[in-house]
Amino acid sequence: MQTLHTFTNQQLKSLGGGGRVASDALRHAQTLADDFRGLEEGADRYGLLLLAKRAGKLAGFTPRMLTLLEYYLAFTRDCDWEEGGRPIVYQSLARTSLDLGVTERQVQKLEAALFAAGAIAWNDSGNHKRYGQRCADTGRIVYAYGVDLGPLASLASQLNAILEEKRRHDDAWMAAKREASWLRRQVRALLAEWSQREEGASMMEIERFASQYDAIAVPIRTSMDLSSLESLVAEHRSLYNAIQGSMGVGGLEIEEGAQCCSSIKETPRSSSRDEPKVAHYKYPTHSFIEPCSRSDASFQVSVRRSSEVKEASPSTGQSSPGLEHVTLGMALSAASERLAAHLPRDPGWADLVEAAYRLRTELGVSQESWGEACVVLGRSGAAVALLVTDRAALRKDNPARAPAAYFRGLVSRAERGELRLHSTLFGLLGPSRTERTRGTAGR
Repeated sequence: MQTLHTFTNQQLKSLGGGGRVASDALRHAQTLADDFRGLEEGADRYGLLLLAKRAGKLAGFTPRMLTLLEYYLAFTRDCDWEEGGRPIVYQSLARTSLDLGVTERQVQKLEAALFAAGAIAWNDSGNHKRYGQRCADTGRIVYAYGVDLGPLASLASQLNAILEEKRRHDDAWMAAKREASWLRRQVRALLAEWSQREEGASMMEIERFASQYDAIAVPIRTSMDLSSLESLVAEHRSLYNAIQGSMGVGGLEIEEGAQCCSSIKETPRSSSRDEPKVAHYKYPTHSFIEPCSRSDASFQVSVRRSSEVKEASPSTGQSSPGLEHVTLGMALSAASERLAAHLPRDPGWADLVEAAYRLRTELGVSQESWGEACVVLGRSGAAVALLVTDRAALRKDNPARAPAAYFRGLVSRAERGELRLHSTLFGLLGPSRTERTRGTAGR
């Protein structure tokens, strides 16, 4: 007759003797450690550590786990990672806990986490004591019991795959962020343009769209996941299309516009590859002088020609939004008191440009917007555009609440060939003052 024996939990614990519980994961890790045949040519153990750090939580590694892994790697030698070697760390658990300033139990938990991530195995002695000996001549391990780092080498291909997937994810995230930024810029420019229209501009509708924009114009931080960012881009795209439909304007496809916006045009003359893509108000770089007229170039010829600079006409840049009809007297007469406060007693065009540049910070116009205006309109044209923006912000009826957006709207209209600055100045001056200032064209 066959006799069946049953064991209680207490009896099973006594049979275990405090050893590790066998499992498929433990056997798999032990197999990887036994099959270790050294690192590939050109690889090193700290390269594996770098892969683990870059993969981070995606591969199951926390900062504390990586700290312990780096600590253990420091106890191994190059010969341990060659064929025939075994990268086993046989320092006692007590010494490790003292060095790291944590308890032995915390070290054991971190080792268990590294084991779960597939980075280590154990080569245990009978009583789980950690010890070993190296050859005095070769430095190779003769015998050792402790933490086996051999499985870490087998993780290289898996970590590289994780990093490649992470790179694709990050590229998609950055592309979505760039598209959202481009759409935000277009929405602000359209609202600024719409608010300047004399006919067909409904303030209630503009404010409704502005409120919708404010609701989705949340800061885009790296904590935002890709799906949420893509949903945000879709909301911006929908708002952009709705504003275009209400305004009755058409344009390029969003993808084409974003590509055109992000493209960089090379200039035939350049002082340096690292030349900043912004225009200084007084000493612009060559790439920004290139599209301007000779009157712009005359500003940097010589200090002795300052009188000639004062006689120069406003530069028109790549487009001509009526600036050839604008005289210095007209611009000075249309200037506000706060702009005139920055002008000397006998101002010229260069003085007006400098005064406008100083006033731009008060209006919230960025250096990037100023540089873009200099490219499109020339420096004198940018100064006139800022003058108009200043007057729009100071008017009593329907003042421009966002001068920076108003200024960018002027530049956007100039890019499309729809801006007529001379007509705006005529409106600011009135008929009588316009006739008086036309005689100052030679100033």
